[in-house]
This record gives sequence, C-alpha cells and structure tokens, in this order.
Amino acid sequence: MDVLRFLIPVSLGLGGLGLLAFFWTLRSNQYEDPDGDSRRILTDDYDDAPKLQDKAGTSETPTKPNQQ
Repeated sequence: MDVLRFLIPVSLGLGGLGLLAFFWTLRSNQYEDPDGDSRRILTDDYDDAPKLQDKAGTSETPTKPNQQ
C-alpha cells in the first residue's frame, strides 16, 4: 500500500500534463482545418509519390523503378 502514495500523485501529475498539452493545442489552433483532411483524401493531387521541387522551383513526380 505504500506504493500508492507514490503512484497516485504521479498519475495525477501525468493526467494534468496531458490536459495542459491538450489545452495548448487548442490555443495554438491545431484543429482549425476540419474540412482540409476530407478534401485531401478525395483529390488525386496527394498520392504515394509526392512532387519534388528542384532548385529552380519546378515540380516533378519521381519515377517509379521498373518491377520485374
């Protein structure tokens, strides 16, 4: 039972830390784009091969190696 004197404050501290982290994410507007994820899922702009930009600023899609 002596271990409960240690575990209860530790668990309350970790819970409070998690609650503070959640409130920090709310204040820093982490959840401001609810429609963006649903739109990104439905478009073909985001696929398995992301577009690469070279130093000139042009975009190109990397080529996939030939499968044999």
